[in-house]
Amino acid sequence: MGRIGCGWLLAVLALTGSAHGDDLATALSGLSGANVLKHIQVLSSDEFEGRGPGTPGEAKTVAYLADQFRSFGLKPGNPNGTYFQDVPLIGFEALATSGKLVFPNQTIDLKSADDWVAVCRKYEAAMDALKGEPQPRPGEAVKQAVVDFRQASAPLTNTVLLDDSEVVFVGYGVVAPEYGWDDYKGLDVKGKTVVMLINDPAVPDPNDPAQLDPAAFKGKAMTYYGRWTYKYEIASEKGAAACLIVHETGPAGYPYQVVIGSWGRENFDLFRSDGNAGRVTIEGWLALEKARQIFQAAGQDFDALKARAARKDFQPVPLGAKAEFSVRNKLRRVDSKNVVARLEGSDPSLKAEQVVYTAHWDHLGRDPNLKGDQIYNGAADNASGTAALLEISRAYRTLTPPPKRSILFLAVTAEEKGLLGAKFYAENPLYPLTKTLADINMDVINLWGKTRDIVSVGLGNTTLDDILAEVAGKQDRAIGGDPEPEKGSFYRSDHFEFAKVGVPALNAKAGIDYIGKPSGFGRAKRDEYTKNDYHKVTDEVKPDWDLAGAAQDMQLLMDVGYRVAQGTTWPEWKPGTEFKATREASLKNGNKP
Repeated sequence: MGRIGCGWLLAVLALTGSAHGDDLATALSGLSGANVLKHIQVLSSDEFEGRGPGTPGEAKTVAYLADQFRSFGLKPGNPNGTYFQDVPLIGFEALATSGKLVFPNQTIDLKSADDWVAVCRKYEAAMDALKGEPQPRPGEAVKQAVVDFRQASAPLTNTVLLDDSEVVFVGYGVVAPEYGWDDYKGLDVKGKTVVMLINDPAVPDPNDPAQLDPAAFKGKAMTYYGRWTYKYEIASEKGAAACLIVHETGPAGYPYQVVIGSWGRENFDLFRSDGNAGRVTIEGWLALEKARQIFQAAGQDFDALKARAARKDFQPVPLGAKAEFSVRNKLRRVDSKNVVARLEGSDPSLKAEQVVYTAHWDHLGRDPNLKGDQIYNGAADNASGTAALLEISRAYRTLTPPPKRSILFLAVTAEEKGLLGAKFYAENPLYPLTKTLADINMDVINLWGKTRDIVSVGLGNTTLDDILAEVAGKQDRAIGGDPEPEKGSFYRSDHFEFAKVGVPALNAKAGIDYIGKPSGFGRAKRDEYTKNDYHKVTDEVKPDWDLAGAAQDMQLLMDVGYRVAQGTTWPEWKPGTEFKATREASLKNGNKP
């Protein structure tokens, strides 16, 4: 870890006065990459079994995090006096899937994993059984439905069948009034199977057809409309029976193997008393080559339809097939946990307000079906961010006095399953969101040395970027935007759940301009990680990691949070961002000073 430069130290000293500034400078300079590495080595060890929610690895992980917070002298973050917030989840695993598309002159079978990956998040038939109403719902045949998930002696199973469902291609499946875009064009898709493309509509730039139009869906940068989560949400809203997304590695941001690894195992959702009745019944992905075969059987050219789908005047295209799907699910109720610690603010009138730091502690657990190594250790993703959360919390605890406002350290569960721990906190906050100034999120930190820059994913969204830029300048560093905006990273980590409820969020990532490394080193490392380690069992501690850059970035993030906690103005969303109106509405009753 490098020294703090004299310019930055002078700025810190001037921030709150010499005594306070000197204390902060000491805390910042004490942030240790070596400490971070030790935490990563523990959390990503085989003993922790990949930190899967609802596994023995979770119990070890949350106990370790609570013990570390306790050892630092941080108070429990839950007002009930514990370090834990219970997060009720429903676990579902597709034990067997079958699918076929029946055309007038041929039938195309879908082979599990190779051709498609499918899940069913609905379990309302099981909830009906609790009320003494175990009748199948339309499109479903319930083979077994027992609902007392927590008291059942073994995991429960149910089979969901979908038959005679008309198949329709709906382009990108996007309804975006602000862009004048509607891929459904009023088509009633109730009971139908909708097939759609991943990412945003790829609208060509009228001035350069080789580029994307920056005025449509932010050009190269992915919006939330491009995320798979949105695709299933809008299909559910429209009443579709099934939704299949065509996977393409470039637009998705990851290879099809990642889909198989993540979706082909147990997944989770927040437990809902209605059994997720409003969800589309079958959610799935289609391998690209299988999608091409299906379109060909329908007398359509995939590439030609994809090009048509990039136009506002696109009309849904019936594919002339009926879908028959079956998913046999294993269900279980899991009470997972967010781990939370709190440093109470020193100002009596401001300590009820908080700055939140987040990192997700979970990864993908163990897959007994794999040969050889079965443990998804998740060293980078996200033992590294969790370790940084611990180290920053330790450094904050050394401050005397603490910052004026309180600091909340929140290690959330089930990010890999759809940001569920963060989503649950956003829906059930332990402290009012109207008194939460910001969320600073850490998801895969810099593991390869010092950089001349730092990346803010979603650069320009909030005034937090202005603070980050100022602090980075004191380190003679620049702040840059996401170098891979097409992957939609802003919508893929826990800060997004805070953003959706209006809390200004900062998601900082490693820079790409590495000191002492050849040009292109940073991008090469990103690509290497995505190809070789992302959501694979190979995500383990590497012998050539250099945590000096992690320490440098932690200094920035601690300083940003401290300035917010001490400041006289609250961070804000900038004009034109989709979250500004939500924040302003939540603060309209005078909660903001």
